[in-house]
Amino acid sequence: MTKNKKTVGFIGWRGMVGSVLMNRMAQSNDFEKITPLFFTTSQQGQEAEINGNKHLLKDAYDIKELAEMDIIVTCQGSEYSQKILPELRTNNWQGFWIDAASNYRMDDNCIIALDPINLSNIQQAINDGVKNFIGGNCTVSLMMLAIHGLLKAQLIESISVMSYQAVSGSGARAMSELLEQSKVMSESLNTKDALELEKNVRSQTKNDNFSCTQFMAPMAFNLIPFIDTLLENGQSREEYKAQAELNKILNSKEIIPIDGICVRVPVLRAHSQALTIHLKEEYPLNELETIISSANEYVKFVPNTPEDTAKHLTPLSVSGSLDIAVGRLKITSISKKHIQLFTVGDQLLWGAAEPLRRVLNICLNTAF
Repeated sequence: MTKNKKTVGFIGWRGMVGSVLMNRMAQSNDFEKITPLFFTTSQQGQEAEINGNKHLLKDAYDIKELAEMDIIVTCQGSEYSQKILPELRTNNWQGFWIDAASNYRMDDNCIIALDPINLSNIQQAINDGVKNFIGGNCTVSLMMLAIHGLLKAQLIESISVMSYQAVSGSGARAMSELLEQSKVMSESLNTKDALELEKNVRSQTKNDNFSCTQFMAPMAFNLIPFIDTLLENGQSREEYKAQAELNKILNSKEIIPIDGICVRVPVLRAHSQALTIHLKEEYPLNELETIISSANEYVKFVPNTPEDTAKHLTPLSVSGSLDIAVGRLKITSISKKHIQLFTVGDQLLWGAAEPLRRVLNICLNTAF
């Protein structure tokens, strides 16, 4: 292995988030800084070409092999993480664990990594000996980047957020099923009568051979206002994560109350969110725009016009980019302390892969 380069093991690199991570690392020349090793849960001993190089795939359940890594980056999912990380730590592995899965996010010995927001906390945690760094919930990370300026200035009293989440948040099969459903429904285009057309499309969903296995209802031309499991207080688990994770990332004694409804929509990629924010004080609209748009380099402020909104504030306009579009900013008729805005970002990038890529580099630059 190349001298001075740290060994980094990757698990789940073929999945949706893992593939995006591999692409971003290649674009950023991150592989030049490390000795990468690739692990698999099913194809041990086979060869795979990654970033133009052939790699012999290692066993993702081989604790001895994993324990030789300086850093492990996993996008394999919660079940894998729950099994492997405790075994590694029991065997006194002292490496860094970087994980896209949700199960360790709220643990005291884990930091949710979103470095444009909490870089100093990440660096301090590394210096304090923390070894577990977890990617945040996709909508939480996107929301925090969008309102970074308001958070940094400590202007927020509370937030009501409605999220409109793309099917790719549930994985590749969910995307494929949405496209398949749309294709089947397009076969109903045999009439010019609009009402008859709608009836024909709707009737397709009742056919026995209509594919609907990824969600509890068809997604094509539909939406489902429930994501994840039901909690005792009436929230879904996805809705619970907003307040829990945002406040943990901020690491502040002052809790910002957050609630809302998470909706699955028939969009392939990029999550959208509509926020109603209760401010601690009244602020002029132009001052709020400056605070929001200048917080970080990723926020792209969209003027509140129909034309700009249609062009720049949609899932299609941001998919595949690191841009966090923020628009529809207005002071509400509820009170002058209540503002509303709409934001959309690629949940596979800033919502998943990019924070992992960046915290990997932070660990390399800070700890070694």
